[in-house]
Order: sequence, then structure tokens, then C-alpha cells
Amino acid sequence: MIADETVERVRQAADIVEVIGEFVPLKRSGGTWRGPCPFHQGKNPNFSISPSHGSYHCFVCHESGDVFTFIRKRLGLDWPSAVKYIGEKVGIEVVDTPRRAQAPDPNAPNYEALAAAAEWFQGQLRDEQTGRPAREYLESRALDPHAWHRFGLGFAPRDPQALRRHLHALGVDDARQLECGILVHRDGEGEPRIRFRGRVMFPIQDELGRYVGFGGRAMGDEQPKYLNSPESSVFQKRRTLYGLHTAKQAMRRVERAIVVEGYLDAIRLSLAGLEEVVAPLGTALTEEQAHLLTRYTANVFLLYDSDEAGQKATFRSGLELLRARASVQVVSLPDGEDPDSFVHEHGRAGMEAQLGQAIDLFDRQVQLLERRGWFTDLRHRRTAIDKLLPTIRAAKEPLTRDMYLARLADVTHVDKATLSAEADALPEAGARRHPGRAVGGAGWGEGADESLRQGPPGDDAWAGFGRE
Repeated sequence: MIADETVERVRQAADIVEVIGEFVPLKRSGGTWRGPCPFHQGKNPNFSISPSHGSYHCFVCHESGDVFTFIRKRLGLDWPSAVKYIGEKVGIEVVDTPRRAQAPDPNAPNYEALAAAAEWFQGQLRDEQTGRPAREYLESRALDPHAWHRFGLGFAPRDPQALRRHLHALGVDDARQLECGILVHRDGEGEPRIRFRGRVMFPIQDELGRYVGFGGRAMGDEQPKYLNSPESSVFQKRRTLYGLHTAKQAMRRVERAIVVEGYLDAIRLSLAGLEEVVAPLGTALTEEQAHLLTRYTANVFLLYDSDEAGQKATFRSGLELLRARASVQVVSLPDGEDPDSFVHEHGRAGMEAQLGQAIDLFDRQVQLLERRGWFTDLRHRRTAIDKLLPTIRAAKEPLTRDMYLARLADVTHVDKATLSAEADALPEAGARRHPGRAVGGAGWGEGADESLRQGPPGDDAWAGFGRE
């Protein structure tokens, strides 16, 4: 018997396109790969592989399955042998263990309840009357039924009890619904009610594709604009990335990840064929999310909004990624654009052009300071150094750190060894050495020392910091 955890590790590590490509000549076709079917000896490209779903399908003989199914049928192997075969290719040792009774997953009922809720939300979106406002909103954002289905989009009507009743009929009691964050029970209210009402629903799945929560977007001026499920035994925002379960194979294949701010940004890029895209469930990446990403690729492109908040989130995310030994590139969109609007207007080719112009995180910080004259005199040069040292401290990859030091020495005309000693002198989140100088990460985010907000005469270096 092969442990479930081992099977999942092999499944995640295997690139289905690469495995099947050893047996079938494949060509990319949008978000899929096509070739002749090896099962009915076809000549036309009716055999389709979807890397985002980790599956294949023949439109003629209707053979379908995952990477293990393909190897079993193609090579005539049994299940354990197929897992071992693929495990050898991806460098994971697969060992049979004595069969024993496995303890049930205590979270399984939560995953099932959330999956049932996701299916219900999807049904409400399709309902002719109930889902009309949500469908009109999605259509106004140029999202058609294909996109609704592909990303499991749904609608939460304003009825505070409808989903509760539906789940009761399936055997999911109030206690389970409260634990999953489907219901909320506020003080002074007699009955618990649905947490999400009058919102377009985005299901959130974990790395393995299990439903763990939801994001609900208001369609009008209601606040908050986005409402996420609360923290639970299956949903921790800091450890979850929207879209990772479908993006992870693409990340390995193209050797990069694209990080955007929101659900719609991620969906738009994925629909355009940029499947290696994820979004944090907040603004900036957490330490756990950064380590999740670097399991699949060391090359990360930060594609946040072009406003000041987006710029700050870019730098905070970049520091976490540098700590995880990633190579971090910053993509700067034109003024007033966000990834959703830009891709809708310019398509994949336009976004690829922007990605091609991305620059390293540290170079971007230097660029912004140079354009505002922060290296023109000694006082501001000293402050600029203090703003850049946290990025050098965050760079855990030795070569990256050394290149950053060399770059800083070049723009400040300060000896590299002196800068290195200064970077080593304080812990990354240490206290101030003396008043008026910031250390740690504050220089690029919230809580920056007020002295850092004073640029050269006549120039506020933080005014419109996210714009060129």
C-alpha cells in the first residue's frame, strides 16, 4: 500500500504534459496541449491535455484520466507500479507500506460541506431569476459562462436561510456550518444566518484542490467590497493562495509564477493563457505563502496595481520572497491600469510584453529613489541607504545579496565592504540605531519613520509613490 501523502507528492511533482509527451507528439493550443490519441491510434489532434486540471481527454474514443491513469493504460501497469514509475521520473521514492486501517481525516466533513455549498452557489448563479444580477455583473466584467464554469463562480442570494436549509437537507448541521464559516451567529440574533449574501462567490481551494472557503464580492457600493471566509480548521489565509491548485503545474512548466492582488486579476490572466498566476488572500504575501510558491518555482513576478498601496504591497511581498530565496521581478503597468483591465484590453501578447520589461525588485527600488533625486546629496543618500538595506538583509541567496550590495555601492559611491558591514550590523527587524533613521522593513511599507517621507527640496518622495 502506498501512503496517500506519497501519492499526492508524486501527483504534484509530475508534469502531465512532460510525462505524456514522451509517448505523444504534443503542440500547445491555448491553455491545453493537443496531439493524436495513443489509445485509438488517431491521426488528428483530438487528444487534449489540460495542465491546469492535471487531466487528459480524447474527444473521439473518450479515454480520460490523470497522469497515473495514462501510465497504467499506456504501459499496462498496475496502480502501485504506475505511481513508482512516475515517482522515479520526479525523484520521489515510492515505498509500499503494510496495509493498515487509516484514521479518518477529521476535516473531511468540512471539505464536503464546503464543496456542497460551492455547488449550491453555482446553481444559484445559473438560476434564471435568482442569479440574474450576478450574471449581469459578471458579463459587465467580460466573464462568460465558460469562465463561470471553469472557476466555479457562484452567487449568494440575500435570503439569509436558503443555503442553511439546503445543507440541513444534506445532513450538514448548524455546528458544522458554523465551523466552516458558512454560517455566522452574532450576539443578539436568535438564529444563525448565512455569512455571504448578495455577493458573487469565488470558491477558494487549497493546494490539493479541496474547498476550504469562499471570497464574496459585492456588486454595488456595499462594504466591504470583498468578504472572505473566516479562519477555520481548513482555511488559514496566510497559508493559502487563490488558484494554486491549478497554477502549480504551469509554474513548473514555464518556470515562473505571477502574483496578482485579486481573484478577478488571476482569472483574467488565466483565461488569457497565463495559467501560472495566483493571488494572496490579502494584499501582501505572507512567509508561508512565499514558501508555498518557491516549492514550484524560484522565479516570481509581482504584478500588483500601479497605485501607492500596490507599490507598498509589492515591496512587502518581495521581501518575503527574497527570504524564501526566490528571484523577484516587478512588473509596472501603465498609470491607472490593473492586471484585469490591462489583459482585457491588450490580451496575452500585451501582458507578455510587460512581463518582458519586468525588473528586479532591488533595481525597482533604486529606480524609484533615483527618479526622485534621493542620491543627489549626502543627507538623502544616507536615508536612501537605510531604505534599501532591508532588501539586502532579506536576500538569503548569497549571490543575490552580493549583487545587491554591488548595485548599492555603485549608486551611492560607498565602499561595498562598508555597506555589507552595515547590513550585517543590525537584525532585519532590529531597533533604531539612533533617532531619525529607519531600519527593518518600515522604509517601504507602513510605519516608516517620518524622516523618510522628506525628499529633496520641492519633492515629496512618497507622494504618488506607486506612479511613474
